[in-house]
Amino acid sequence: MTGVEIVTIDGPSGAGKSTISQTLAANLGYAYLDTGAMYRAVGLQMERSGLDGDDTAALGQLLAKIDLQLKADGGETRVFLDGEDVSGLIRTPEMSMVASRVSAIPAVREKLTQLQREIGNRGQIVAEGRDMGTVVFPQAAWKFFLDATPAERARRRVLQLREKGQQVDEQETLRLIVERDRADSSRALAPLIPAKEALIVDSSKMTIDEVVSLMKEQVEKE
Repeated sequence: MTGVEIVTIDGPSGAGKSTISQTLAANLGYAYLDTGAMYRAVGLQMERSGLDGDDTAALGQLLAKIDLQLKADGGETRVFLDGEDVSGLIRTPEMSMVASRVSAIPAVREKLTQLQREIGNRGQIVAEGRDMGTVVFPQAAWKFFLDATPAERARRRVLQLREKGQQVDEQETLRLIVERDRADSSRALAPLIPAKEALIVDSSKMTIDEVVSLMKEQVEKE
């Protein structure tokens, strides 16, 4: 093994990063770091405060005071803002687009990257997001880029949300996914690209167990 005991799983919206990362972390006995949820939570706090990214002074104050915590709960990660469980509120296609816009704001990325690295310094974590292997944890020992076709990612996201009782339109979800892909890949700050060392995994026709097994094998053979 070369690098720190960190597994990074990057990839576009709806590729299954959260499910795969949680399952892989449990299999390895590692902690799970849901960075996407962190950006969604900051986006929710900004929307509630009526802020946009141009008001740097107010944004700086919000980031200085924000109380953001991730807590494991029965295999899931619960997200808390100022003590309020906002896990359900941030898991919508609309909040996904908000997170994409928020993640392009330098002050937000700086704040959350700092928090993520503080957690990562402990080692033995699985971190999922969009720039984990390229920016946040370039020293990670194992890097993966998880992908799937836009249509398959939209199908999965709709199924996930409907299971939670939410009413969603599949075509609108697909449109938002394609739009977010474009926004994430073309932004100047930490664009969505695979790390040079990353193993690219197309999960379009793979089961969760197959993806986890492949990644676990890669980790354990080094």
